[in-house]
Amino acid sequence: MNNQPEQFASDNNSGICPEAWEYMLKANQGSAPAYGNDVWTQKATDYFRELFEIDCKVFFAFNGTAANSLSLAALCQSYHSVICHEISHIETDECGAPEYASNGSKLLLAKGENGKLTAEAIEVLVTKRTDIHYPKPKVISITQATELGTLYTPDELLSIKETAQKHNLKIHMDGARFANAVAAMNKSPAEITWKSGVDVLCFCGTKNGMALGEAILFFNKALAEDFDYRIKQAGQLASKMRFISAPWLGLLETGAWLKNARHANQCAAYLEHKLLGIDGVEIMFPREANAVFAKLPEYTIQILKEKGWQFYTFIGVGGVRFMCSWNTTQSRIDELVNDIKNAI
Repeated sequence: MNNQPEQFASDNNSGICPEAWEYMLKANQGSAPAYGNDVWTQKATDYFRELFEIDCKVFFAFNGTAANSLSLAALCQSYHSVICHEISHIETDECGAPEYASNGSKLLLAKGENGKLTAEAIEVLVTKRTDIHYPKPKVISITQATELGTLYTPDELLSIKETAQKHNLKIHMDGARFANAVAAMNKSPAEITWKSGVDVLCFCGTKNGMALGEAILFFNKALAEDFDYRIKQAGQLASKMRFISAPWLGLLETGAWLKNARHANQCAAYLEHKLLGIDGVEIMFPREANAVFAKLPEYTIQILKEKGWQFYTFIGVGGVRFMCSWNTTQSRIDELVNDIKNAI
C-alpha cells in the first residue's frame, strides 16, 4: 500500500502536490469559521479574481461532475438544451448528471475533428429546428483541453463566441485540464476564457495536484444568482471549506498550478517522442497537452495489462490513452516504453 508505482490511466491517480499539502497543513492550525466564511476561502477567491483579471463570482465543489452539472443547470431551464461535442465528458462520462441537475435539459451532440466543436457545427444544431416541440438551445459547452487532449485556439474560441452572441447562447467551459491548456498555449487565463466569450469556467484542482476540489468561476456574475443555494442543495457545500480553498491558494500563490501543468505536458511530449520511435505504434491525435493517445496491437495491450500497467481504452474513439500528471517521472515513462517495445 505504501509503494504504488506511477500509472498512466489518469492524472486523478496522482497524489497531493507539496504546495497543496503545505497549505492544507497551515489551514489545520487552530479553528476557522465554517461554510466558506474563513480567511483561506476569501484569499483564494480574491486570487482567482487577480489571476483572471476580472471581478468574478467564485464557488467551490468537491468534484468535476458536480461543478459541470450545477453550472450548466444554472444556465438552463429544463426545456433548454446544451450543445456539446459527441465525446465530451458531460456526454460520455458523467452518467446523465447534467440532465439530472437541470431537471431535464437535453444535450445536443455535434461532431468535430480532434474532439473540438466548431462554429459551423454549432450553427447547424441551433438552426436545425426552432419549433416549440424541440428543446431550445441555450448553452454551448466546450472542454479545454478536450477529451482527446487537443486545444481550442484563441481564434477558434472567438469564432464560437461570435456564434454564441448571434444566437444569444451562453458558453460553459469544462476546464478539467484548464491549467494544462494555459501552460501549453502560453496565453493568460483571461485571454482564453471571458475575453473569448466564456461565461462560466469549471477549473479543476484535483487533476492539478489537489486531493479534491473544483473552482467554479462565473465571469458573468448575473448568472450566479442563487448559485450558493444550488451548491448547498446538491450536497456540494463543504462545511470545512478551508480544506478545499487553502490547497487552491497553495497552487495559486506559489505558481504550482502552472508548474504542475507544464511538467505534465512536458512528460507527455517526452512519451510521445519515445512512442514515435517504435514500429507498430500510431499516435492517434495531436499531442497538445498532457495526454497521449496511441493505437497499439491488441496483444500488446493485453501484455501491458498483465504486467500491471493501468490505462484507459474506452476514452475517445478507441486506442489507448496515456495520461501524465504533476508527479510523472521520466524513469517511469522509460519503463512503460520499454515494456511496449518488448511486447510488440
